[in-house]
Amino acid sequence: MKFIILVKATRDSEAGVMPPEKLLAEMGAFHEEMARAGILVDGSGLHPSSKGWRIQYGPGGRKSFVEGPFTETKELVAGYTIINAQSREEALEWTKRFPNPSIDGGQGEIEVRQYFELEDFGDSPAVERMREFQKT
Repeated sequence: MKFIILVKATRDSEAGVMPPEKLLAEMGAFHEEMARAGILVDGSGLHPSSKGWRIQYGPGGRKSFVEGPFTETKELVAGYTIINAQSREEALEWTKRFPNPSIDGGQGEIEVRQYFELEDFGDSPAVERMREFQKT
């Protein structure tokens, strides 16, 4: 079961403040521990939303391009870690040990979401097609 651990953005992360060495070392050690346990898939920090964009979809297939930065910091993601756990309980145990991602050691937040697996969607031609291109 794959889970993504979303590190929520803060004013500091959105301002481009880089994490201190202590936080990098804590995250590195934790990721290394997860790698040794065989559950780490990937993990990284993200640039501030000022370097990003959004594509918004509207009625009739209309698309619009919106340049960052985005104002609602509490809804933004500053980084992520992807794990492949045997169960929800195992993922929960690992995430309870996740280091505080706050740059200044203050308030931080992570959100954990489980991936959908193709099996969750049942059998259909579209699902079968996705299985084929995911093999490569």
